[in-house]
Amino acid sequence: MRVSSVSALVIFVMAGAFLVCCLVAKPNPSERVSVITNEQQRRVDITIDGQPFTSYIWPTTLKKPVLYPLRTVRGTVVTRGYPLEQRPGERVDHPHHAGLWFTYEDVNGLDFWNNSDAIKPENAPKMGTIVHRSIVSAKGGSQQGELDVETDWLTFDKKVLLNEHTHFVFRGGPDFRSVDRVTTLRARDEKVSFPDAKDGLLGLRVIRALEIPSDKPEVYTDASGRATTVAKLDNTGVNGTYLTSEGKKGDAAWGTRGRWCNLSGRIGDEPVTITILDRPENPGFPTYWHARGYGLFAVNPLGQKVFSNGKEELNFSLAPHTSATFRYRIVISSAILSPEASEALYKDFVATYH
Repeated sequence: MRVSSVSALVIFVMAGAFLVCCLVAKPNPSERVSVITNEQQRRVDITIDGQPFTSYIWPTTLKKPVLYPLRTVRGTVVTRGYPLEQRPGERVDHPHHAGLWFTYEDVNGLDFWNNSDAIKPENAPKMGTIVHRSIVSAKGGSQQGELDVETDWLTFDKKVLLNEHTHFVFRGGPDFRSVDRVTTLRARDEKVSFPDAKDGLLGLRVIRALEIPSDKPEVYTDASGRATTVAKLDNTGVNGTYLTSEGKKGDAAWGTRGRWCNLSGRIGDEPVTITILDRPENPGFPTYWHARGYGLFAVNPLGQKVFSNGKEELNFSLAPHTSATFRYRIVISSAILSPEASEALYKDFVATYH
């Protein structure tokens, strides 16, 4: 049977299309770290070796974008669920503590840290909001995945105080996961001041197991006098502890300086250490650790007057159209890290960017 030239052409085109589809659908075996965007669902999902690691999300229920949740190599979640998810036995205080975030308590008099849907309407004009604007770039790779995003820091009446560009780098190996967050803040047409305050700058809220055991309720007050009670809970399985580069342990780590800080403990049968690493060129280095026993683990290089009891003062600011860059690395190890191992992580981070 003779096939017409038109029929032959159709068959050729269809065969070619099928081949292209097969090639596109076939996963790239060299791309160990995948960065998949889904702007309709307001998220970017990061997987390593085919397993979920974290997601960059900007839900309408939060006042800033966050990474949530964060997981170990085994897939164990290390971040608290509330306010995004309710989990049995977890604390439900501080609704602005979601995932891993970057904000500050006092920016030209506006509070970006404590803003949430729980704020009373009369306090809303005192709050700032960080709004996701765009995904600049998202790419995976054999060694790392990268994500670049643009956000704006807005006043209550939608005036832009700061443009933010953040570059995330995601890595993973047989016994660790890590995130580099390189954030550049640029002032617009006016000076932007960051007076020394307690609540800042890069922070995450961890699950109950990594808290420090507590035998009494606590009350914490922000700069505006708003008090939040942190209840006493059952301490079963709660075994976290802090250790800084300067040897400060447990609750004594809070309000002290250091180039790195560990939060270690066991989640079930898995040993875990979360390490946050500072860098010498960051403003306020070495940072103060805003590390609370109830699970808030944060670096605050800008709150020097608060943490030093007035002995030091920074009062960081940006002149119009100038910028500053903050570089931090968060490492989640499936081990209880020694000071020597933590110092090696710090030296590696310092060597990464020049």
